[in-house]
Amino acid sequence: MNDAPTDRERPRQRVRADAQRSIDTLLTAAAEVFTVSGVDAPVRQITAKAGVGAGTLYRHFPQRSDLIAAVFRHEVDACADAAPSLVAQCEPVDALAQWLRRFAGFIATKRGLSAALHSGDPAYDSLPSYFQQRFVPVLGTLLDAAAKAGQIRSDIDPQDLLRAVGNLTLPAQEDDNGHTQRMIALLIDGLRYGAHARPV
Repeated sequence: MNDAPTDRERPRQRVRADAQRSIDTLLTAAAEVFTVSGVDAPVRQITAKAGVGAGTLYRHFPQRSDLIAAVFRHEVDACADAAPSLVAQCEPVDALAQWLRRFAGFIATKRGLSAALHSGDPAYDSLPSYFQQRFVPVLGTLLDAAAKAGQIRSDIDPQDLLRAVGNLTLPAQEDDNGHTQRMIALLIDGLRYGAHARPV
């Protein structure tokens, strides 16, 4: 039996791929607009940046809360998914430091979502757990690799470190002198204190 897709199946696959690209473009555009103008920015700003019509946006995200939640998840995924390539390219402690900088950038640009996420709208109820489920394992893996290499101490709780970086991070528009990056560098220096290689 021939398992190759039929002519009828191929267009559906193309539509699905096009739809996903359209969604990704919308989410990227919305994230950029939200960072600059807040989550109440006019839809036309988002659709103009994405190069799509309002109908496309509303087809995928009927309510603004749907769009805000999707932007949050999309940005969480992008940040979490950056870790494996850093691990492949860098020494463990450097991968950890670069990922923490990436995470700080995520926090800095997502402060504009804070009011919406804490508004009590049930559309956002699952987002805090999504944040934890994606970031805690990623950071735990980075910490464990750096500790095994003897580059940092081995008693760091990933949730504590995520909270610490979040507390140190200034909003993007206020951090014009590199404060956040300096604080992360100090934090990494602190993680090095008491480091020792684990026995193999």
